Amino acid sequence: MPFEIVRNDITKVKADAIVNSANRHPICGGGTEYQIYEAAGREDLLKAREQVGPLDVAEVAVTPAFALDAKYIIHTVGPKWNDGKSGEMLALANCYRNALDKAKELGCESIAFPLISSGVFRFPKDYAVRIATQAIGEFLQTNEILVTLVVFDRKAFEVSEDLYSDIQAFIDDNYVQDKYEGVRRYARRRWQGRNVPDEECEDMALQSPQIPAEEPLYCAMKLAEKSSASLDDILAKPGETFCDKLFNLIHEKNLDDVEVYKKANLDRKHFSKIRSNVKYKPTKKTALALAIALHLNMDETKDLLARAELALSPSNRGDLVVSYFIERGMFDIWEINNMLFKFGLPTLGA
Repeated sequence: MPFEIVRNDITKVKADAIVNSANRHPICGGGTEYQIYEAAGREDLLKAREQVGPLDVAEVAVTPAFALDAKYIIHTVGPKWNDGKSGEMLALANCYRNALDKAKELGCESIAFPLISSGVFRFPKDYAVRIATQAIGEFLQTNEILVTLVVFDRKAFEVSEDLYSDIQAFIDDNYVQDKYEGVRRYARRRWQGRNVPDEECEDMALQSPQIPAEEPLYCAMKLAEKSSASLDDILAKPGETFCDKLFNLIHEKNLDDVEVYKKANLDRKHFSKIRSNVKYKPTKKTALALAIALHLNMDETKDLLARAELALSPSNRGDLVVSYFIERGMFDIWEINNMLFKFGLPTLGA
């Protein structure tokens, strides 16, 4: 099952298990732990926690969830930040791994995490985000469970400042909505009773998804005139469908379905729907997630999208963020989704 990042109060999230970033001792601390105790029922949860006793860093324990919309609360003690060289990074990763293993042992189908140690324990948030997504991503490569990372405030969800700034510059350089509006006006003016050079018409038809639908059709007819085949012949022999292309690519890259849907942050049920329906039409976020999972370059990505009647748009900020990663050969969907979330954009896959 997939991994999603949401902005919410973790006490409002429905999941089989809610993870509490707990105090070592059976007391109600501050921050997220305080919210969980209040929502679950302070007295009941405190009694259950006292029965558990003290916990070591990265150790986990389970109590009932009481008034929360969950079956269990999994308590884990996050490490305090020291200097990054005192084992705290490994300890934080083990908080996630141990909680996930416990959820699996309990038969949970879903689990929700806060960003552990990023509050009063002062773990740098960019490190906390990277460790959380890496540990969760590794677990999901071999396990089926819906994992939600709950962030109360998007501003607190920090990523590499250098990477963030580089992507922001890329968006600024490529965000051309106004330029595209000029292309549309230009195209309409040229096509109103004037001859359009074939090469210009071809460029506009194939590269400008925002040009009105009737104009690419006119260009298709002009291109057909250059070919010995008739337009009827061309339309009678369409290319591969999205599903045909997708599964041919999977075969060519010697991958299996499980490997692909996990790397695409999709669940098994969703991918089975794709596999069983030759006419399946994906959303753009699903098609892009699959392109990322297959490590397609930009031309291959555009081709796969086109077979689903989709296109990357230079006026869509989400498309630009994904394009940034594809152009640089960076295909870690967790890192891409972290950045999309930071920019306030829909994430890929789930």
